[in-house]
Amino acid sequence: MATVAATIGVAAPAWAGAQKTTYPVVFAHGMAGFDNILGVEYWGDDYGTFVGDPCDELLEVYCNGDVDRGQKAFVAQVQPFHNSEVRGLDLANDTESFMATAGASYVNLVGHSQGGFDIRKAAKLLKQRKGYAAVKVLLSISSPHRGSPTAKHILGLGPGVTSVVSAFANYFGDSVYQPGNDIVSAGKQLVFDDFSASDGVTTGAKAFNVTYPISTSTAARHVSLMTAQHGISVNPAFFLLQGSFLDIDGDGYCVGDCDNDGAAGKGDGTRYESDDDGLVGINSQQMGYRLRYTEILGVLDTVTNDSNVAYSGDLNAPTSAQMTSSSSVVNQDHIDVIGVGPDTFDENEFYAAIFEYIGQYD
Repeated sequence: MATVAATIGVAAPAWAGAQKTTYPVVFAHGMAGFDNILGVEYWGDDYGTFVGDPCDELLEVYCNGDVDRGQKAFVAQVQPFHNSEVRGLDLANDTESFMATAGASYVNLVGHSQGGFDIRKAAKLLKQRKGYAAVKVLLSISSPHRGSPTAKHILGLGPGVTSVVSAFANYFGDSVYQPGNDIVSAGKQLVFDDFSASDGVTTGAKAFNVTYPISTSTAARHVSLMTAQHGISVNPAFFLLQGSFLDIDGDGYCVGDCDNDGAAGKGDGTRYESDDDGLVGINSQQMGYRLRYTEILGVLDTVTNDSNVAYSGDLNAPTSAQMTSSSSVVNQDHIDVIGVGPDTFDENEFYAAIFEYIGQYD
């Protein structure tokens, strides 16, 4: 629960401040993200406040009073539409610049959606460049590590895919649409198997997971937060998607893409249930340790390790529980957690709890 002090930008009471991380936190956006998404700050609350901005200036209004005044956090800006080979390279370059600015030898990376792929490539590149594992905590939120049916559906539109990009360009301008965007490559990244065997390029989440696996040689700790929601609470666009022509059915167990929908798993055959967040199924989201987010009235919310589901060390070979269990799944849709609202979800305190968690391990 956010404090009144946090809302008006005054330093929050001592009990509300999250532990400062030892090293900076860099946020990596998902597909279509840049300075903003849908006209608002990507990593923000419902009022446009960056969740990593501490209240460290006199009478500062737009800040997060739930984080330590000395917290260092940065937002990376990579190509909005492209595969994670390209985006991960951009992220690694941005991250090195942030580390130099902060005078830090190590860093923590937080990625939302496709950003969960990008942070893995960036971590590997940083290891190659620096000669040591420079990433302490690698944390993904709502990431389709094992693919998304939505990506395959979009690719199935064929020429209509370019119309989607044009619509973004006309509506949002350069904040999302830029020269160099490649929505086809972006979509192929988020389909589990190689989308086209005839294009001469091996694409997809499965191949990416082999090249950029979970490894302590690139990041000391891999963790993930998972989201799912259904019904009238979900974003209206996702609600229409779920209730009409695309059923993600994201909680059935199968190591490969057994129903050929673009994501590993098969689904349990139940259409109307909270097994996805509107874009990604729960069978795709766990990477490393599964985290539990707990909202606590009157004190800072917490993010802790979920001991009910085992560590997922091989993204291409999860257990049944890792693909089907709803344990610790955050009851929010895919973009609630990045400040697209308005809604009752407290983004500032959610990310303050994430800072607090990272601070225990970095």
